[in-house]
Amino acid sequence: MGSEYELKYRADGEVLTSVRTTFPARWQKIPMETTYYDTPSRALSARRYMLRRRLENGVSVCTMKTSGKGNLRGEWEVTSDSVTEAVSELCKLGCPAELESLSAEGLVPICGARFTRQAGTFTLRECTVELALDQGVLFAGEKEIPLCEIEVELKSGSREAADDFARQLADIYGLQPEEKSKFARALALCNEG
Repeated sequence: MGSEYELKYRADGEVLTSVRTTFPARWQKIPMETTYYDTPSRALSARRYMLRRRLENGVSVCTMKTSGKGNLRGEWEVTSDSVTEAVSELCKLGCPAELESLSAEGLVPICGARFTRQAGTFTLRECTVELALDQGVLFAGEKEIPLCEIEVELKSGSREAADDFARQLADIYGLQPEEKSKFARALALCNEG
């Protein structure tokens, strides 16, 4: 199974600027546009599955995520211009096989995100993490809300060391954990009256 271990924190533009200048790294600027998909009956979100197509610097990447314990989630991704065509490839990589049968109902865009990511990789004592500074909007139809957050994603090594780094970062900048994913926050816009 593919997996992702990541911690998210709410931030503002001032904090993102401060982090970028405080931590020396070769920051990579990545424009991202994400479309989240579900079936018309919402079969994927009912199972807490997330299926998206994201343009990352113009490259189309399709990703399937499943819920997990704490900050650990299942994650599989393939490069593909079509989320429909990506489904079988994602299943070959090990994502839940029922994705194919559920997708037979059809896949429709339901919400999304447009943001710029500043990403830097840091090799710490017992791990390597990617620090991602995201700023933009989450949307569903005509509704939008601002997006501004910091993600610490473990790339290799100890989860405990990544947790320690994230805690120190939160203490320094007074950050509050963001419990909901970008998808969950954008999906909530669909349900607003």
